[in-house]
Amino acid sequence: MDKITYPVQIGELAKRLGITTRTIRYYEEIGLMGSTERLGGGTRTYQKEDVLRLKFILKLKELGITLREMQELADNFDTSNRDFTKITPRLLEILDHHIGKVDQKIANLSSLRQEIVAYRQRILDILNGDAQPEQ
Repeated sequence: MDKITYPVQIGELAKRLGITTRTIRYYEEIGLMGSTERLGGGTRTYQKEDVLRLKFILKLKELGITLREMQELADNFDTSNRDFTKITPRLLEILDHHIGKVDQKIANLSSLRQEIVAYRQRILDILNGDAQPEQ
């Protein structure tokens, strides 16, 4: 990916990040993105800090953090003061919750894998004449 030249317009940013302009506008509407600069015709433009914030939002989304949780974190984080005492405990709580969800998914997938392996073996046994099909 080529280096982004700032400020970058919304269409170019969306294209580079593989999302829609509507997604970016929505994140602005719900308060996840800060205010943006506008060109003469009202076209949104973004600086490096805006792009980094958007990439962070997309990463949190990819990790399973809900938009509501992101909003809560944004509401508790004073960007000018950078007061981590409020956001850090809640962020850790949210991440711990998601670690638990991931662990449960892993356990479920492991169980499913075992069932598939056993089913595959039963089919091989039937094909080799070592077992009779279940009735």
